[in-house]
Amino acid sequence: MMRPLTVSSLHTYPIKSCKGLNHAAISLDRKGMVGDRRLLIVDEHGRFLTQRELPAMVHIAATFTAEGMRLEAPAMPPLELLLTDIPDADHALMNVVIWQDSIEAVSQGRAAAEWLRTFLNVSCQLVAMERNVRRIVDQTYAPRPDDETSFADGFPLLLISEASLDDLNSRLQTRGEQPIPMNRFRPNIVVSGCEAFAEDRWKQLRIGGIVFNVVKPCGRCIITTTDQETGVRGKEPIATLKTYRKNSDGTKILFGQNLIHHFDHKFATDGSQPLPVLRVGDVVEVVA
Repeated sequence: MMRPLTVSSLHTYPIKSCKGLNHAAISLDRKGMVGDRRLLIVDEHGRFLTQRELPAMVHIAATFTAEGMRLEAPAMPPLELLLTDIPDADHALMNVVIWQDSIEAVSQGRAAAEWLRTFLNVSCQLVAMERNVRRIVDQTYAPRPDDETSFADGFPLLLISEASLDDLNSRLQTRGEQPIPMNRFRPNIVVSGCEAFAEDRWKQLRIGGIVFNVVKPCGRCIITTTDQETGVRGKEPIATLKTYRKNSDGTKILFGQNLIHHFDHKFATDGSQPLPVLRVGDVVEVVA
């Protein structure tokens, strides 16, 4: 008898491209998982920075506290921040660019900027989306015109199956390479109980009573070649994925699926209704 298809792990990344957090349960709001990629590091021109340019970002750990956020990194003193999405005299409103989107964001202050500059050795700032900003998902893929996301690359959620990683690791070992952990791919939802790349065929899911549209395969980049513990960059898994996971025209390497969740906006305003929750162990129903 086959195992049921279930959620095996849940992950968020408080600052885009920095260290992730694991969760037994996590709420969803209109932008995705609560606390996921709600902060962004930008350069002096307001353009987003990631591990693509700065592999050392793997070492930055950000955890939410009752007061705001705590930043930690090797050889750096921890920094406690009061987060805000409302501009004031100490938190400037600025325009930032992430891919093709230009967004109003709020600087998290001079102390955060100096701490990051010292560790990353670049002039940069930490920003949060301004409270009223809505970053609408690419309408080519969005099921609804009001679907939105945070500072993720393009979609609120990324799903990968354990079986797909097992398949990749088997191929890596056949080529004499070391297996890699799931964190190379920085998913939000990991599922178990299906065959490798079954997620490529899914169109709609229901998990914990929440409906998700499976909207677009995830094109993978150089970040997957960066060890998420050491920051050391190699050639895998891209070299192996190129042998069997290219798209039809050979321009993208695909691994994982982007999801957009159905969110009832009555949850987003007065807080009178509890936010929907995903839990490790939730059964995943393939609706279509």
